[in-house]
Amino acid sequence: MSSPGAAAVEATPSLTQLRAMIDRGLAVDALKQLDVLAAQQPVPTGVNRLRGLALYSTNDFTDADVAFASALKQDPHDEESAQLRGLTLFRMGRPAAAIPFLESASNWTSQTRVDPNYVLALCYIDTNQYDNARRAFATQYGFAADSAPAYLLTARMLLRRDYLIVAQQFATKALELEPQLPLAHSLLGEVALAGEHLDTAIAEFEKERLRNPLDGSIYDRLGDAYSRAGDYTKAQQSLQRALLLEPTTTGPYILLGKVLLKRQDPASAVMYLERAEKMDSSNYITHSLLGQAYRSLGRAEDASRETEVSHKIQAANEPKLETLH
Repeated sequence: MSSPGAAAVEATPSLTQLRAMIDRGLAVDALKQLDVLAAQQPVPTGVNRLRGLALYSTNDFTDADVAFASALKQDPHDEESAQLRGLTLFRMGRPAAAIPFLESASNWTSQTRVDPNYVLALCYIDTNQYDNARRAFATQYGFAADSAPAYLLTARMLLRRDYLIVAQQFATKALELEPQLPLAHSLLGEVALAGEHLDTAIAEFEKERLRNPLDGSIYDRLGDAYSRAGDYTKAQQSLQRALLLEPTTTGPYILLGKVLLKRQDPASAVMYLERAEKMDSSNYITHSLLGQAYRSLGRAEDASRETEVSHKIQAANEPKLETLH
């Protein structure tokens, strides 16, 4: 009879092969063999960690968390299990519980597949630890923690997660530290636009335009803001400028089509919207606007076709409830 130590040694090549299976997308097959190994007493070293990784790969985060907890109970110094448990808790929507594990794992490995500082920063944001988030983002990008770029980067991430008030505060702080910082006024404009403060958004985008006159995205954002404010003349002018600078981006074509419909010019709208559709046929908004434009031109059959396509794309992209097992 072999000793437990011998069994662990014998299992090591098998665990290496099982990990390779997980990496190749064969997590379900690997789990079957890992469950057999997990039934042994004592459980061979590394089995719980691999079970957790396989379960994580199949989006079974509840069982993955249990497996990683078992791995850490077996070996409290297992840094990979700590970092993976932190990622698992984050995916489970438990950022506060994830933070200690993410903070404790100092030697990150390629197995995490995501930048740890980014995940840690998101956990900090979701637990209202905004300055800690700034430090984590700064580490990820190699910025000084108290620098203007660190504040602006954090402001962008805060905006992305709809923390509008804090995003505005951080972007404002970035400008205080570095008044000529590129994209700071643009970000403040985005925050204002998200809050439907259209006059403020336009003012901020105009400031950015003066600093970056060849940045096509600024004209795109200005066009959007002017359109929402009902100034379709300035919106059209801004969007046409955006097209000259960013001819391969669909956004300005779609917005311009929408503005031209508002200006009762469906023939011109069709020209831009058809161009957008050729560049990206999967955008339901483009098809919806094309339907409106064709209908205004009396092209009923084309209008019905585009409206139907728009509805199909929208329906296909709607989130669906999955059966829980």
